[in-house]
Formats: sequence, structure tokens, C-alpha cells
Amino acid sequence: MHLECNNLNFTYPDSDITVINNLSFSMDTPGFNALFGPSGVGKTSLAKIIANSNSRSGDEIMTEHIDRILYSYNLERLPGWSSTGNHLNKVTPPEKLSLKEQLIRVFELQDVLDSRFSQLSMGQQNRINLIRYLLQDFDLLILDESLANVDEKLRETIILAIKDLFAGKMFLYISHNLIEVSKLCSQILVFGKSSENKDCSMIKGQDYKKGYQLNKQSLDITMLEIMNAF
Repeated sequence: MHLECNNLNFTYPDSDITVINNLSFSMDTPGFNALFGPSGVGKTSLAKIIANSNSRSGDEIMTEHIDRILYSYNLERLPGWSSTGNHLNKVTPPEKLSLKEQLIRVFELQDVLDSRFSQLSMGQQNRINLIRYLLQDFDLLILDESLANVDEKLRETIILAIKDLFAGKMFLYISHNLIEVSKLCSQILVFGKSSENKDCSMIKGQDYKKGYQLNKQSLDITMLEIMNAF
């Protein structure tokens, strides 16, 4: 499983401002990887380009053993005329019913299945949306602030469960939480501040999993490397 970007440039239509300039990187193996950096540096633009890479011409984005790419994002909406439980039932294949129930428990959403999407908090809405994507077939799932408005402890529980349940899948996680990204992700693409003309850097994260012993000193070094990179 391999994701590669070669000399990618991107400018918004009808704009002279270059959002992504000559970007190259590669990510290998399944697991949680991250895009990290301040707002406005191109993380979401890159995520959308990768998600639509099958429809692009050229060789800026290359994938190997990644055929199905899904993109989830913060505050994505669901129709409001049915309960969230019914929505999940409709998108769940018969062979994934057990997985659906397990995800509902891990995401702590048992008590909102009879509620309409509009009645949920923003954190609950994001969790329901993420379950909806996890129940689909994918090789790479991009999470663009998909766990925003979820408390930190539950976010970590969810990420650790996803890493355990979907060990053969690749994830690209966008978050502004330095500790979270440093601790839980394997390969971290750090976007430098465009105002300082800094290039992107690839930093190795701690890739913490259930049962691992976290080295606090190593975590501190990773966070310092990320801070220095942007």
C-alpha cells in the first residue's frame, strides 16, 4: 500500500495565490498518517486532490494497492427526516452488522440512535458520519477534522479502536492537535507556514497502539520536530 505525491502544484481558480507549491512525499504501509499545520496552508486542498486522484490526469498523485479512497469531513450533514439509527442501517451491508454494533459502542452513540441528525451535538454528528464511512469499502479513508468537537479522551479511544479494527487500511488524519498527531500517527506530513516559505517535512510519529508502552521522551522529541518544521 503506497501513496505518493510528485511535484504537485495547486492554485485556486481565479486566484494568483499558490496554495500547494511543488509538493512531493510518499506514505507507505497501512495505518494512521497525518497532515498537520496551521490553517490555510493547503491540508484540505491536498486531501480533496488525493480523494479525487482517480479522475485527474497526470502523475502528480500515484497510488499502489489503493483503489477506493473516501473523504470525510467536519460538519458533514445527513438528511433530517429519519433517525440516525435508520441511516446507519441503510448503509450497513449484512456482513458488517456486527461491526456496526461494535462501532456504535466504541463511539458511545447507543443513546442517540432514535434521534434525528439535527438533534445531535456537533461531536455526535461527526461520530455518526465517521461510522457511516467506516462501514463502506475503502482502502484509504481521509479524516478531515472528522472527530472535531469530540472530547480528547473519547477521540483517542476511537482512533485506537479504528487502528485495531482496520489494521489493513490506510488513514490520512487532519487535526490541529499536536500531541494527538505526534502520539497516534505514524507518518506526519507537516506543512510549513507559507508566509515564511517553509517546505513540507515528513516526521515520524509514535504510532501508539493498544498495549504499547509510550515513551514520553520520544513523544516530546516528535512534538519538537513538528514544531520546528512549521
